Amino acid sequence: MAFVKLANGEHRWAVCAQLNNELQENTERQNWVDYAKGIGIILVVYGHVVRGLYSAGIPISERFYQISDSVIYSFHMPLFFFLSGLFFLSTYNKYKAGRSVLKKVDVIVYPYIIWSLLQGFIEVFLAQYTNGDVSASEVLRLWDPRAHFWFLYALFLIFSLCCVIFWAFKGAAIYVALLSSLVIYLWPSILPESTASIHISQNLVFFIAGIAFSRFSCHDFWRKKWLLYISIVGFSLSQYVFHITWGGHYGDRGVNTLLLALVSITLIVSLCHRLPDKGLAWLLTLGVSSMAIYLIHILSGSGVRILLQSLLSINNFWVHLALGMVFGLLLPIVFSAVVKKIGFKYIFSAPISRWVQRFGKK
Repeated sequence: MAFVKLANGEHRWAVCAQLNNELQENTERQNWVDYAKGIGIILVVYGHVVRGLYSAGIPISERFYQISDSVIYSFHMPLFFFLSGLFFLSTYNKYKAGRSVLKKVDVIVYPYIIWSLLQGFIEVFLAQYTNGDVSASEVLRLWDPRAHFWFLYALFLIFSLCCVIFWAFKGAAIYVALLSSLVIYLWPSILPESTASIHISQNLVFFIAGIAFSRFSCHDFWRKKWLLYISIVGFSLSQYVFHITWGGHYGDRGVNTLLLALVSITLIVSLCHRLPDKGLAWLLTLGVSSMAIYLIHILSGSGVRILLQSLLSINNFWVHLALGMVFGLLLPIVFSAVVKKIGFKYIFSAPISRWVQRFGKK
């Protein structure tokens, strides 16, 4: 930090102003990620609410459903893997491979197990009111993830794999990881067929992209207005050509879907680097609360649908969508605030790594 000495003690004000500017810049650097998470979690809730309504037989245009579903699923989960990858190097450099993986047990494996079981058994209990037919044995098969919990399952596998790669290849790891992830995305058949390999092949490349972004990207570049305009045009054209002109589907994975996801992520990154100037506190709150929303939104959103359809006989799509979105996004935040207020621990994470370390010292 430069220190400029001015007359009449003004150097103190200069230092304070510069410190404030640096603090604001660091906050903006962090906030853009939470804004991106906020946008991402809105898309997640929307996608699941609409899929639930479609499965429940709520009247909806087939064309609208198919296209909107594919557009969202073409990039919203790749976006979350990308955002997760942004923090890999800071964690790895601080804890190294073994402890880094153990730390992720606290915040990924633990909530995966707890909420997979909780939601699963609620679905079993309410099977007559829901769209699915889930058995207790399916719920207990935690090695084969169900519903939206596959993301946590895949994220832990990918994080652990990256720890191994960075431990083995050191300085060349990022290049090895990037090349390997591209190959298995484009040619997934080279891996043994399994649930784990499917999730790794489809999502590793976006996690690695996040790692590369955190290492090589410049914050100021992404704040350029012209880049945002180009990103908007690129997103619009690529989605239109892929879905309308070519009649593509997000599940037809290949070069086209890879580029489509990366172009879409570029738009979100460019947009969110400018959002801190707008002061959208509500979106920031959604981003900060994205983990809680992700874990709980199916229960809250489906609960609203069951109430409206089964008890109140309301089948209007827009009423279901609006209330499903509101409750899917807000109830988890309220729930989080309540459990924090009453001091109820271990809802979304647990210090398992600390317990393991204490046990190891005995």
